[in-house]
Amino acid sequence: MCGIAGIVNLRGNTVEPADISRLTRLIAHRGPFGEGTWFSADRNLAFGHRRLAIIDPGEGGYQPMLSVDGRHVIVFNGEIYNFLELRHELEAQGAVFRSQSDTEVILAAWQAWREDMLPRFNGMWALAIFDTSTRELFLARDRFGIKPLLYAASPERFIFASEQRALVRSGLINASIDVEVARRLLLDSFGIEGSERTLFRQVRRLQGGHCMWLRQGKVSVKRWWRTADHLPPVPATEAERVARFRELFQDAVALRMRSDVPIGTCLSGGFDSSAVICAMAAHEKEGMGPRDSTAWRHAFVATFPGALNDERPMAEEAAVWANVTPTFLEIGQADALTDLDQILDDLDDVYIALPSAIWLLYRQLTQNNVTVSLDGHGADELMGGYLQEGQARAFQIRNAAEDLASRSKLARRCVDILRALALKRKGVYFLRGGLRNLPAPLPLVAEEDVLPREWGGFNKRLYRMFHSTVLPTILRNFDRLSMAHGVEVRMPFMDWRLVTYTMALPESSKSSAGYTKAVARRAMANLMPESIRIARRKVGFNSPMPEWLNGPLAGWTADLLDKNVPAFAELVDEAGLRAAVSRLTASKSWDWESVGRIWPYLNMKWMLARYA
Repeated sequence: MCGIAGIVNLRGNTVEPADISRLTRLIAHRGPFGEGTWFSADRNLAFGHRRLAIIDPGEGGYQPMLSVDGRHVIVFNGEIYNFLELRHELEAQGAVFRSQSDTEVILAAWQAWREDMLPRFNGMWALAIFDTSTRELFLARDRFGIKPLLYAASPERFIFASEQRALVRSGLINASIDVEVARRLLLDSFGIEGSERTLFRQVRRLQGGHCMWLRQGKVSVKRWWRTADHLPPVPATEAERVARFRELFQDAVALRMRSDVPIGTCLSGGFDSSAVICAMAAHEKEGMGPRDSTAWRHAFVATFPGALNDERPMAEEAAVWANVTPTFLEIGQADALTDLDQILDDLDDVYIALPSAIWLLYRQLTQNNVTVSLDGHGADELMGGYLQEGQARAFQIRNAAEDLASRSKLARRCVDILRALALKRKGVYFLRGGLRNLPAPLPLVAEEDVLPREWGGFNKRLYRMFHSTVLPTILRNFDRLSMAHGVEVRMPFMDWRLVTYTMALPESSKSSAGYTKAVARRAMANLMPESIRIARRKVGFNSPMPEWLNGPLAGWTADLLDKNVPAFAELVDEAGLRAAVSRLTASKSWDWESVGRIWPYLNMKWMLARYA
């Protein structure tokens, strides 16, 4: 796991060392263990890399890395979990390796298979490979967009980096706000990350499951992965389906325990994270592999004393089951303003809540010298977790919207109109221009995929949430907030084999008898605490926003609304927004629904003020 960057001057002029150094330094937090740069022979291309050393942490894993013959050079962010198996296959074909890193395996795979290497990888990645002979640049992102890759292209220059703020602050582009994207974020904060567009007009996102070439100054992008094309046959009986799920999930966890440094997990006490840590314990009992980290008994728990979303008792129960002594991080009223500006800067986008709890917990991992965390992301979108009891109203409303939006472009427009009408009735719609000037929906990855005819609305909704809307947004958040502290997050539920298998299952295997994630719950029988396995209540991993906005954030919010930010005033009815916030604060009536509707406006104003 690292931070990557690159500059290609398309007019033939040389890349200034100061430019690539500055771009690389802007992602230094992603790789605190070292920095590397590489220049092409004519010096009109340069790569930059910040290292988070996890696999082969010695000198053998340094990047940018050259192939044995010197023809290809790579910068790579992520992990290829099946690198040992691929290495053995490549060695059988004559490949020679100088290190124990997965990066060198990618280089050898490229020389053997070119683009066909991508479907062979089990992992998460954003990578760039330059061919010094043909002078072609290849970039690719993993199937589901777990690792980020942003770029900016102009007639003079092509640049890329792991984060949009690095590109914007590099001085190499003249960045300006994309007003349509900004408006879209305020109407639907989950409607952007699955597209190629970002908050800045000059910055583009390489979407998950896509790759791109830069040849003779021209950029071409294509989609290399489509989940719907890889759905496997489903076993005939439910018992066989459960057994296959258990096998795949256990192997996904085992692969993600490969590490040359200590690993751990963020434990909430919910089903997903508890299943992960209990599967880690089960893997140790079955026998660890040669590159598995034996230093895995590290669980980090965020607790919220007195708040409704505190799950400490359940987390303690899961930790006892896995024979792990957890580290608790209490987050209370005093933390509402702690490092607030830094947290929002590290998020560097607009979301429905302030992610302080996530940021603070990953910082706790770093302070305990743990740089890898196996977490439960992806399970909700894969198996319908947002239908559970106790889930925020905002997500319940989104579920209904996803049912309609998955049908057609016209339906998506209707969803926008209905959403805006509902918000206006509740007094929380503040976009200028009214309902006749709604922001257009953006094309999202996978939304046009041809899905199996037998699928009902539930499976179609999950497919869209997983690929196009909710999950891409959550992945973005967790990448930025964990990598702000140099922590790599691995996600067993997002192993591509498990994803395609679970997607193919009938709806009854995902939602049954009032339970979501039915197949996973059945698969984990006798492998985790029964009280957690069958718990119906869903609690999101969020800061206690209602309590904070009713208390310690009130002054910060008032000060923010008093700021003069012209770009924000052009987008938003500030008088209406100020009145709604004042009313909620004065009556101390903030709740999760009002937070989800209004916080994006506050988040947006902060961002536009930051970049003004």
